[in-house]
Amino acid sequence: MTITTLLIYIGIIALALTLIVGFVKKGHKSWFMTFLQYFTGVLFLISGWVKAVDPMGTGFKLEQYFAEFETLFTGTWFSFISPIFPVMSKYGLALSIVTIVFEMVLGLMLIMGHKPKLSSWLFLGLVVFFTFLTGFTFLTGYVPSGVNFFNFSGWGPYATSNMRVTDCGCFGDFIKLEPRISFYKDIFLLFPAFYFVFRHKDMHQLFSKKVRNWITGIATVALLVYCMNNFMWNLPHADFRPFAVGTDVAAQKLIEEEAAASVEIVAYKLKNKSDGKIVELPYAIYMKQYKQYPKAEWDVIEQVKTEPKIVASKISDFEFADTQGHTVSEDLLVDPEASFMLVCYELKGSAGYEKRMVSDTVFGLDTVITADSDIPQIVKFVDRIDEREETIEVYDWDEKYISKWQSLTPFIEGALQDGKKVFAVAGGASHHKLEQFGKAVGLDIPFYEADDILLKTIVRSNPGVVLWKNGKIIDKWHIKRIPSYDKVKSEHF
Repeated sequence: MTITTLLIYIGIIALALTLIVGFVKKGHKSWFMTFLQYFTGVLFLISGWVKAVDPMGTGFKLEQYFAEFETLFTGTWFSFISPIFPVMSKYGLALSIVTIVFEMVLGLMLIMGHKPKLSSWLFLGLVVFFTFLTGFTFLTGYVPSGVNFFNFSGWGPYATSNMRVTDCGCFGDFIKLEPRISFYKDIFLLFPAFYFVFRHKDMHQLFSKKVRNWITGIATVALLVYCMNNFMWNLPHADFRPFAVGTDVAAQKLIEEEAAASVEIVAYKLKNKSDGKIVELPYAIYMKQYKQYPKAEWDVIEQVKTEPKIVASKISDFEFADTQGHTVSEDLLVDPEASFMLVCYELKGSAGYEKRMVSDTVFGLDTVITADSDIPQIVKFVDRIDEREETIEVYDWDEKYISKWQSLTPFIEGALQDGKKVFAVAGGASHHKLEQFGKAVGLDIPFYEADDILLKTIVRSNPGVVLWKNGKIIDKWHIKRIPSYDKVKSEHF
C-alpha cells in the first residue's frame, strides 16, 4: 500500500462518517470541521496502530534520532543539550509507548470531539513535533558527511546518501515514506492543526461528557497494555517487517541483489573545491571528459543512478559471520534441513578489565644424526618459557539475562537430540565476548556475530528463536512464549 492509497481510504471513511453525523446529529455546526475531525482522527488511529503492534520498532527509531541529535548539538552553542540525548535513548522504548498511546488517544478525542480546546492544542503540538523530526530527516539530505547540520555554508545538493536517518517511521514498517514525503505530509497537517485551534468551538461532540471521559480513560489503559503485550510477553501479532513468518529470505535476497546489480549510473555530480560550483554530467560525457575534472580541483559528490526495479529491504543485509570473520549466512539459506537460530541483538552485561600472567613457550630447532640413519633430522625442542602480564576484557553478565538463556536449555537439548542444528547470532559481539558468554550460559553451540539492527529486524525479542528451513522462515517465538520442543516437532516436522 502507498501513502496516497491510504489517504484516499481515510478520506472515504471520513466523508462517510461526516455525512452520517451531519444528517443525524442535531446542532451540527460545520461540515468542513466534522470532515477534518474524522480525517485527522482516523489518520492518527491508523498511524498509531501500525506502530502500536511493534512499539520496539519505534523505540529503535527514537534511539537513532537521539544519537543524531547528540552529534548535532556537540560543538555548537547548544552543546549543553547533547548529554540529554544518551539519557533519553535509555528510555527510548518507554517514550515510544507514551508517544504511540498519546497519538491514538488524541485521534479518538478528535473523532468524539472530546475537550475541543485541549485536543486542538495537543494536536498542534504533536504535529509540530512530527514536522520537526521529518524536517530534520529530510534536510540532512543537503548536509554532506562530516558537515554539521548548523554549518549552513557547507550544505550542498540534495542526496539521499547524506541523510542521517533514512526513514522517519511515521507508519512503522507498514509504509516506508521518503523523508521528503513525510515532511510534506506534516506540513499539510499543520493546516487542520491551526484551523482546530482557531475554530475549536465548531467541533462536533459525540456522546455525553461522562461517556467521552470513560472512553478516553479505558482506551488509554487498554492501549498501554496492548503496546506492552507486543514486546514484553509476545511478538507483534502483525509483522510488517521483511522477515515475517513465511518469508523466503533466500529467494528475496537473490531478487534484491539482481535488482541492485541492474542499476546503471546515468550521470555524475561534481563540485568544484574552490568556488563550490556544481556540475552534473551524463555518464557518457563524463567518461570522455573526466580528465578535465582532476581530483585536485573537483569532488565527485554523487553518482546519479537508475532506480532499482525492487527497493532493497533489510534482507539485502542478511549476513552473519563466525569468530574468524568467515561469512556463514549463505550456508543457512541453502540448507534444506531445519535449524534453529537464537537471536540476541544485545548481550547484556558490563565489561571490565583484568590482568593475568600468561606463559609463552618459545621453541627451537636443531639437527641431529641418529644411529639408524646418516641423514640429519630436524627436531623441535622447548627453548624457554616466558612469563608476561596480559590485560584481558572480562564481563559481568546480567543475571536475569543469563537466566533467560538458560531457560532455553531444555528446548535446545531436545532439538540437538533430534538431530537439528542450533546456533546463536549476537549483535556487535567480538570473538572474546561470544566465547565468554557461551561459557556463562553453559551452551555448547556455535555463536556467530551480525549487525544488531539486522537482528532487531528479524525478531523483536532478546533473545528470540527463529526456525529456518531451506532459506525460509518457518516460525519464530518470543523468549516468554517458547513452546516445548516436542510441540514444535509435532507442528513442523
